[in-house]
Amino acid sequence: MNRILGTTDGTTDRRPGHAGSGVVDCAVYAAGLRLPGDFTPDEALKTACSRDDAFVWLGLHEPSEESMAAIAHTYGLHELAVEDAVKAEQRPKLEQFGSVHFLAMRTARYVPHSEITENSQVVETGQMMIFVGEQFVITVRHGDASELGSVRADLESQRADLIEQGPWAVAYAVTDRVVDHYVAVADQVESDLELIEEGVFSRDHASPIPAIYQMKRELVEFRRAVVPLQRPLAMIVAIVPKRIGKYFRDVQDHLTRTVEQVSSFDDLLNSILQARLAQVTVDQNNDMRKIAAWAAIATVWTAGAGIYGMNFSFMPELTWKYGYASWWLIILVVSVLLYRVFRRSGWL
Repeated sequence: MNRILGTTDGTTDRRPGHAGSGVVDCAVYAAGLRLPGDFTPDEALKTACSRDDAFVWLGLHEPSEESMAAIAHTYGLHELAVEDAVKAEQRPKLEQFGSVHFLAMRTARYVPHSEITENSQVVETGQMMIFVGEQFVITVRHGDASELGSVRADLESQRADLIEQGPWAVAYAVTDRVVDHYVAVADQVESDLELIEEGVFSRDHASPIPAIYQMKRELVEFRRAVVPLQRPLAMIVAIVPKRIGKYFRDVQDHLTRTVEQVSSFDDLLNSILQARLAQVTVDQNNDMRKIAAWAAIATVWTAGAGIYGMNFSFMPELTWKYGYASWWLIILVVSVLLYRVFRRSGWL
């Protein structure tokens, strides 16, 4: 089964003081631009609060309980949401604690492999949590899927008009990246299913049933990440400003497409599994028919040997000159006739 992995992804903190705190980046944005300089989480919030058009984007990667508790104290985060962010075992959801919204999502990443076996890992999942306040957005990432460095760089360099719209704009960009990865994983899983389907109907190499079951388990894990996110996204569309809502609706459309794909994958995999099980049954029946056919041919030889192996004093053919040769001729002729009959009927 897939698991939420907690290995680091090689990202480094921009401030030396952030080492070991889980902080990947901490920046203040005003009027769509990143303010120069490095900030601690405390300094960033004070700077953002001194301006009406500024907000903080604090990025965390697998923070410890101690560091998360300190950030929660500074930003006024609810203890239940903080506990969820640290444990990273949450189902996709959206909750509101005062003026702070807490969004939990599961990330997904396709794991390349040469072939599907009973031990193959196809989809690696992780966790993404977002705290959205009036003047801050905090992203907490667990696992290596859906890294956010490129998201931040893209917003800063090419989409200043979007980031100018505040914390919900960042939440959109992060959610969009997570859902884009869903779409990519779904497309690659579809290619795997096509290979499995070809293998099932191939005469040279049939896909083993354990591999099909493994793929089904992987799809279950992927489905748990994708399907439950529909409701939180619908709730976000209803509460965010209209200028941001249109962006979230686009993400919602992409998610709906992926959900439909996953549902069709599940149906297809069930059909593939049923087809493979039917093939196994047919193969077993064919083997039984072959065994029965050869057993029928062997019965002729057994019957002949059994009759003439009886210890009787008076048997007419025992003293006949051509008895032995005739016995062989009859046995061979009957065996050949039976072989031809079974061959024509498809038993051999």
